Amino acid sequence: MRKRKAKESSDVKRRQPTTPQTSPTTPTTPTNNQPTTPQTLTNICDAGYRCEIPVAAHDIAVISAQLGRPARGVIGVGWRCPCGNPAVTVTAPRLPDGTPFPTTYYLSCPNAVTAVSRLEAHGLMVNYNARLAIEPELATAYDVAHHAYLADRAALPGGDTVPEITGVSAGGMPTRVKCLHALLAHALAAGTGVNPIGDEVRALVGEFWGEPCSPEVAA
Repeated sequence: MRKRKAKESSDVKRRQPTTPQTSPTTPTTPTNNQPTTPQTLTNICDAGYRCEIPVAAHDIAVISAQLGRPARGVIGVGWRCPCGNPAVTVTAPRLPDGTPFPTTYYLSCPNAVTAVSRLEAHGLMVNYNARLAIEPELATAYDVAHHAYLADRAALPGGDTVPEITGVSAGGMPTRVKCLHALLAHALAAGTGVNPIGDEVRALVGEFWGEPCSPEVAA
């Protein structure tokens, strides 16, 4: 079981990578001349990290620009780049068109997507699948990450009312590695020590935020 950390404050704090020494200011988006204050999901906060929910309109615009299509079902930001842009989205378990969507944490930063795609192209998933078969400790930790993912999704609004994806997490968990993008997104949103393979991918991609990651979007 993961150790649950006590909530340090009622204010939403976004998780930042350990490399940068300074934290950027989170942009706020006025709505009807009132600032949008992200709310925190209690169950997820108790798990030791925070997501920004609800998502601001400006963040939706940035995410859509990153993806090259309208963002679908995004209800929060799971992790931000040091530049302040969203890099991991929190997506509703059921999309607006009714489609079940098990990938709660979705990697949106183009730089991160490109870096992970390079790893996949070099056969890293084959290596991880082989390791899962011969490394019991890794396999156990990966299974724990799977259940943590399910618990996070269940804590979302409506997360326990989508029977089509019951027991389905993302990235191939708990027994396979099928998508490193999903595993990195989980590691970034949940923090170090939750998803062992996602943590390794995070180390391998390095500081992917070094270059501008999305087109400029007017506030």
